[in-house]
Amino acid sequence: MNIKRTNSDDIDFISLVALLDQDLAIRDGEDHAFYNQYNKTDKIKHTIVYYDNGIPAGCGAFREKESGTTEIKRMYVHPDYRKKGIASAVLKELEIWAKEIGYTYTVLETGKKQPEAINLYQKLNYTIIPNYPPYEKMDNSVCMKKTL
Repeated sequence: MNIKRTNSDDIDFISLVALLDQDLAIRDGEDHAFYNQYNKTDKIKHTIVYYDNGIPAGCGAFREKESGTTEIKRMYVHPDYRKKGIASAVLKELEIWAKEIGYTYTVLETGKKQPEAINLYQKLNYTIIPNYPPYEKMDNSVCMKKTL
């Protein structure tokens, strides 16, 4: 296992996010354009790339949502590496990093069509909260929060 803290200019992060976007385009269907506008990766200062034997296998990121709160973004594990604990490792490292720089809470948005993501977040003590802007009117969205 090797986890690299980096930023959104990292080529391995960019490659994994391209695969994530392909997957989300299918899962989100007609709602994809709405969600996609909030998933831009330019200028994200805090990204993680997880390597399995030197191969980029998973990623995640966070950015400030509001004072004291960060939002988890761009969580993805390549299909060839799923069911190995990579998503948990990435998320835990993001939480550690966010706490190190002074954040108290983390929030995230995922979709009802991503039950594996919802299960992961609940397993790691995220609780469902009312949908926050800009997702408050999106029936497919599930928003969650965790105290770090």
